[in-house]
Amino acid sequence: MRLDLRKIIHVPGASVPFDFQLDLTHLDFFGARPITRPIQVQGQVSNRGGALVLEGAATTVLDLTCDRCCKAYQAEKSVPLDSLLATELEDEDSEDEIILLEGGAVDLDEVATTAFVLDMDTKNLCSEDCKGLCSRCGADLNLGPCTCKSEADPRLAALAQLLDDES
Repeated sequence: MRLDLRKIIHVPGASVPFDFQLDLTHLDFFGARPITRPIQVQGQVSNRGGALVLEGAATTVLDLTCDRCCKAYQAEKSVPLDSLLATELEDEDSEDEIILLEGGAVDLDEVATTAFVLDMDTKNLCSEDCKGLCSRCGADLNLGPCTCKSEADPRLAALAQLLDDES
């Protein structure tokens, strides 16, 4: 979605709202496609003393798989959109911080997609205290301990043998 800002570029205090849905279901993250619903993008661009400020949020519900216990779960994801917009750059060093307008308009699809992709987590956990799966039998340790006998550290085998001899 291209948002035309020519009407507010020279009008301090003016603003233009935006509200649209963005489809990113085709994006692949580490072999999975967690974005299964449209992303709702809302906000506004305001002229604050000659500076154009884009503020808003991109929100959706992700379908994820826990990296520890392999359970499927859903999590709400909201990414803030905060950027400065300009018709031209005065300083080359600020190129990463300021979005340039093309013909007096900004491509909101590109802004929201970039912000959303950069904010995606590389590790997904169903809860912070997820215990994961047993490395031997594959039992879900969140449901309780498994029946595997703990294996002694081979470096301590001689000490274990001494303890067995005393018994």
